[in-house]
Amino acid sequence: MKESVKDNVKMVELTIAEACRVYGGSSIEDKIMLIDDLSLVPLPQVPRRANCVILGVCLSGRAEYSLDTNDYVVEPGDIMVVNDGQVMDDYRVSPDLSGVGYFIESDFFNEIIKGVHGLTSIFLFSRTHPVFHLRQEEVNAFRSYFELIKQKIENTDHHFRTDVVRSLLMTMLYDMSDTLWRFRENHESQSSRAEIIFTQFLTLVEKNFREVRLVGWYAKQMGISPKYLSEMVKKASKRTPNEWIDKYVVLEIRLLLKNSTMSVMQIAQKMNFPNQSFLGKYFRERVGISPRKYRISES
Repeated sequence: MKESVKDNVKMVELTIAEACRVYGGSSIEDKIMLIDDLSLVPLPQVPRRANCVILGVCLSGRAEYSLDTNDYVVEPGDIMVVNDGQVMDDYRVSPDLSGVGYFIESDFFNEIIKGVHGLTSIFLFSRTHPVFHLRQEEVNAFRSYFELIKQKIENTDHHFRTDVVRSLLMTMLYDMSDTLWRFRENHESQSSRAEIIFTQFLTLVEKNFREVRLVGWYAKQMGISPKYLSEMVKKASKRTPNEWIDKYVVLEIRLLLKNSTMSVMQIAQKMNFPNQSFLGKYFRERVGISPRKYRISES
């Protein structure tokens, strides 16, 4: 096995900005970067937390790595999924490894799958089952999407470039999710208690996060104690229930600030905050800037 490096430079952390600096693939700002050759991507041999979503398909050779302390092997026809917040380590590849893939910024990815029926639960499943095998026609489709998306990313004169790429990614993810769905159906009976509770919790959060942000409320709906819910969610996802609730709430506020004309006060009412000041403090503590400054930065 050989180390995965380019010009002897290693990534300090798994972010798109750092990947673009080191690898330099086709990209749109810090939203998405394409990987033409998986063997050259400097994924870590020491623990690094992903601040993005990574999708890759192995075309030849072999890769080994650790994800959230579990060991995985990727071989020809396999797709690997690294979700935001997961810890990757000990990445090694064979000399004949080849493959293609994507680094996708977490908010950009979540904007694509949010509200799209079935996709969110499918990708939750991939957190604990991050490697699965594609049929040859699915590998071919993945490569075709890759080439088309690359073509659109590199057409910098296209006024709607980002929107076109977003739409193509959504179509690709639908296609890929059919495979994940089939894989999940075959493995559902083997799901652990923690995975089952985690999926139930996230399903509840998706339906209720605009009104309720209390872990105790979700535990009560599920008929378990808040402590047990926290233990199971942390075991399945390496995050606490509060972190997951915050993730959904912050993403929704970002989308409303970016894509609507609602005032901050109206957003506070919609998201069930006592007033505008509470929402402003909540958002600033988790994003680092005020809602007003965020809206200006995204306009």
